[in-house]
Amino acid sequence: MSLENDTRNLRDQYKGKPVAQIFDELSAVRLQLEVAIENVERDFNAGTIVRTANNFNVAKVHIIGRKKYNRRGAMCTDKYLEVVYWDNVTDFVKDQHRRGREIVAIENNLGRTRKLSDKRFAQKTTLLFGSEGHGLAEQTLKLADDVCEIESFGSTRSVNVGVAAGIAMYEWVRQCALEERNL
Repeated sequence: MSLENDTRNLRDQYKGKPVAQIFDELSAVRLQLEVAIENVERDFNAGTIVRTANNFNVAKVHIIGRKKYNRRGAMCTDKYLEVVYWDNVTDFVKDQHRRGREIVAIENNLGRTRKLSDKRFAQKTTLLFGSEGHGLAEQTLKLADDVCEIESFGSTRSVNVGVAAGIAMYEWVRQCALEERNL
């Protein structure tokens, strides 16, 4: 595909290149951040999270439970990063801890959460998001290493989970990658 005929939503440096080459080039500079989604009920939200994860070039996206999500909402960005599927949260958590990763759940209104602005992230962090209506399962929250909430200032108690994922990913990037990469 020629550069001028490439209509994909890609940064200019990737225009005209095949998917496999783009995947390999991104893999060489991936961040250590990983993102997990547990049974997000609205497929579009999961697609939005995957697209945002691609934007930040996270190492992996984990989908726990239901495997279907709206790839259209991801705008084909799932082709450029590793997506791993888990049948249950227990196996996912075992994998994360075996690899020395801290699992930080993003949840709101639990009365036991830490403010996201107070969180100091480890390099090897996996951000965990649940469904908008029901949030993360209680078992999942108990297995997380930390639980943070995004502070709210208006009348609404929370933001859309896709938006929350973008905010949390950016906060990790701000703390752990921006100075390092001189972005």
